[in-house]
Amino acid sequence: MKLFYHPDQERHAPTQYLRRGALVASPEGPRRAELLAEGIQELGLSLSTPAEVDSPKLRERLKQIHTERYLDFLETIHARWRALSGAADFVTPSIHPCGAGKHYPRHPVGQAGWHLNDYACAMNADSFQGILASAATAQAAAESLNEGEGSAYALCRPPGHHAGPERTGGFCFINNAALAATVLREKVSQVAILDIDLHHGNGTQEIFYDRGDVWTGSLHVNPSDFYPYYWGTEEETGIGPGNRANLNVPLAVGSGLEAFQAGLDKLIDSMASFSPDALVVALGLDTHKDDPQAGMSLETEDFETIGRQIGELGIPTLLVQEGGHPTASLGKNLAAFLNGFRSA
Repeated sequence: MKLFYHPDQERHAPTQYLRRGALVASPEGPRRAELLAEGIQELGLSLSTPAEVDSPKLRERLKQIHTERYLDFLETIHARWRALSGAADFVTPSIHPCGAGKHYPRHPVGQAGWHLNDYACAMNADSFQGILASAATAQAAAESLNEGEGSAYALCRPPGHHAGPERTGGFCFINNAALAATVLREKVSQVAILDIDLHHGNGTQEIFYDRGDVWTGSLHVNPSDFYPYYWGTEEETGIGPGNRANLNVPLAVGSGLEAFQAGLDKLIDSMASFSPDALVVALGLDTHKDDPQAGMSLETEDFETIGRQIGELGIPTLLVQEGGHPTASLGKNLAAFLNGFRSA
């Protein structure tokens, strides 16, 4: 098993975000990667650094999952934003096209509202390079599977599963899981994405919703009560060629291992009928009982059980890191999952 991380991810370092009307310290910073790396070191494993952050190949692959104007926005918005009189250091929207606006604006403030779906995606001067480094990490891990590796792990931050074709959300800018699936599709016919983060992977769902070559399944807290609120119900099953290639399994707030495993079994059963050649796991560790999001109640040892359950599928698998707040348990939770996955 190969594990990947590019240190340039540290260049994206937001200091605060808006939560329930209050500006609070952002949990999505370099400390997350440090804690996750500690968990990897506990197992005696090491992280490899992708050879490069930016490349024409990465740019072309990103255009398959995100719009060109969105990628251009991510790359240029900070400089254009700072050129405005009185602008803050971090790009943060003050208006959104909540009524599904029809006109794409030229002004940086309007574009920020169009593309930045919520207040968790503030951007600093070096954010784009950090975001690209996260994507390059997922790309390198996927390429290792294409080269014959049986499994791989990508330590990606910022995460990606809330990022849609041209909108950020929930600390996510580029959809790393979707990028990984895109790379894998260059070698195999069918790929599955299994999302086990606390939150619904709405961006991933949107990217593949009308496609039949990438199956998407998400296990998460019921969006009636939890972020991202507007997506993630059982009725959302895909359209056109993607009909029946998307499955959502929402769970009650506070769910533990028994409910989680039952939901995971449902996803795995559906995925099995799709017969994927490769699997991408959007790995959220925010389902732990100590995570500040307080959505589920898994114990650290539960992640070992879940990791083994996925490892036993016997499919070439790429684990892409998604959520998990920086707590004393974060690295231990990753170590438990990897231990179970590798022992299957």
